[in-house]
Amino acid sequence: MSKGGITIEDKKERIVRAAIDVLCSKGLEKTKVSDIVKGAGIAQGTFYLYFPSKLAVMPSIAEVMVHKILDALHQSVNLNASIEVQLRSFIGTVFTLHQENREQLALLYAGLASSEYLKEWEAIYAPYYRWVTEMLNTAQSAGHIRDSLNTGRTARLVIGAIESAAEQVFLFDQADEGEIEAQAEEVYAFVAHALGIKVL
Repeated sequence: MSKGGITIEDKKERIVRAAIDVLCSKGLEKTKVSDIVKGAGIAQGTFYLYFPSKLAVMPSIAEVMVHKILDALHQSVNLNASIEVQLRSFIGTVFTLHQENREQLALLYAGLASSEYLKEWEAIYAPYYRWVTEMLNTAQSAGHIRDSLNTGRTARLVIGAIESAAEQVFLFDQADEGEIEAQAEEVYAFVAHALGIKVL
């Protein structure tokens, strides 16, 4: 549906994109809805048609980040390669995304943690969980990881371990290149051992 050539989806996307820019620039506390609508080029009343508050935008920002993660994984992880190569590519991609999007991710974690929208995280992450579950299912069927694993639960644990490792070096520690590489290698060894992969 459109009005004046601008669809509802376009308006919502403009609000979300503007919210990311303004919130990263001004911070969560200092940002006002008026700042977001100015950046989006819409009337303030239009904002409230989609979101009841600035914190209500957080789940939509999370969806943008999950789409970005999945797009990057589809481009960088060769699902025909060995599980060792897939896992290393997966870790490298997550680390790169955290390095390139540290401001957005810090904002996202702060916004979700300070709102009632944290409960929506699981639903937003569902496509990401499915992608990793399918990767593990394929490896398990081929006998390359332990057959006793519940791949659905393990997918969540794998994502949690890799993202936590990336957050430590990019959001909290401001580590140098050597520490980043060491952290990536350590999380690879940890996850590979948990999956029953032989560490090369």
